[in-house]
Amino acid sequence: MNIKILYDNLSIGDEILAGWGFSCLVGERVLFDTGEEGRSLLGNMKKMKVEIADIKDIVISHDHWDHIGGLETLLKKNKDVTVYGCKGFSSGLKDIINKRGVRLMESTLFSNITGNIFTTGSIKGAYKDSEIEEQSLVLKTTKGMSIVTGCAHPGIIKIVEQVKALFPQEKLYCVLGGFHMKDMSVKEMNVICEKLKHLGVQKAGPSHCSGEKAINLFKKRFGREFVQVVAGKTIEV
Repeated sequence: MNIKILYDNLSIGDEILAGWGFSCLVGERVLFDTGEEGRSLLGNMKKMKVEIADIKDIVISHDHWDHIGGLETLLKKNKDVTVYGCKGFSSGLKDIINKRGVRLMESTLFSNITGNIFTTGSIKGAYKDSEIEEQSLVLKTTKGMSIVTGCAHPGIIKIVEQVKALFPQEKLYCVLGGFHMKDMSVKEMNVICEKLKHLGVQKAGPSHCSGEKAINLFKKRFGREFVQVVAGKTIEV
């Protein structure tokens, strides 16, 4: 299964636009998050040969501007989709979806989206002393289970542990996306690296809000199993 990184803080070159936020296409039809704004997202999709009309499911990890910024622009181009959100998302975000006549599924529990692609459902975390709901994608392939996160506000370890509990017999192949580690100490980052390895995670690809220090640390700790996640790149899991 391929993951095309459509939006990230970094890109593979000048032709692909970078911006604060995250978005990726999983397989041919599942879009995860929409970055901070629509024009760059759609531009990157065109350059990466992603057809907007082929997208059937849009999963929004959490209700922050850098993950929902391109949603309205995208829905103007394709409203024949189902959007997966959490119940705690704002009325403003829900209005953007509903006014386009788009189906909204509020994912409270772990559920199947299509084929071997799942959502964890709502996992509670914290952001600036406030509670936040966030969901992640779970992909089941012949290589094992892979997890794609938006910002991992509930904590990357908590998310991985929850997926591991749901699939106790499966290997954990890859975890990638935003790990929200940019304000952590090196000691805290090392602890998280060690826990991920202990949980059996084979490959790791921190990006977006993970922070440059954490990305470099993971690159060192995971070595050949480190996954570079930047806009314009296609990753096979």
